[in-house]
Amino acid sequence: MKKKILLYEDNDALRSTLTTILNMSNDFTVVYSFFNPSGIIEDIRAHTVDVILMDINMPIMNGIEALKTIRSRSIHTPAIILTVFDDDDNIFDAICAGANGYLLKSEIDRVLNALQDVLQGGAPLTSSIAKKILANVKSPFARKQKDAENNLTAKEIEILETLAKGNSYKMISNTLSISIDTVRTHIKSIYKKLHVNSAVEAINKMKT
Repeated sequence: MKKKILLYEDNDALRSTLTTILNMSNDFTVVYSFFNPSGIIEDIRAHTVDVILMDINMPIMNGIEALKTIRSRSIHTPAIILTVFDDDDNIFDAICAGANGYLLKSEIDRVLNALQDVLQGGAPLTSSIAKKILANVKSPFARKQKDAENNLTAKEIEILETLAKGNSYKMISNTLSISIDTVRTHIKSIYKKLHVNSAVEAINKMKT
């Protein structure tokens, strides 16, 4: 049975293209698509979906506000952000708001794999986003701002560094002599720590 997707994208052409790509796959079907997620609570209740795929910059309600809304209602449906924004603030705001994955629209060819990954309990993270996270968590100011219990471990940093070089999960597994499931577990841990730490505050202070 195909997994059900909610899709939010304000670009009509891209929304149509994504719907076609997903519906043509063997694993997914778009059960509802719209140009903004202002009715996301009602949409989730009406369609009982497996995963949400959405943009950040949309009218009326943006993707980060939508994430905060559903997470505040204890709705844990996996959500992947697909956006043109690769700046630090948007990346960390989305992850800290509860995104399970963050992809750039320039990496749209990875959407199907990312959806599969998140449904298998993973947390999709591409090389470009890994670089952004590394640049901030390794900065002296950011380290001082975070509680020790929320700091990334040496292994998590190593995985980010390997991922930032463009390596796949399988290549990381071979390079570090760990299983792919262990790679996924570490990346999920990275997301979890970013959900609760003060990275966003630290980054904003760095820019003032």
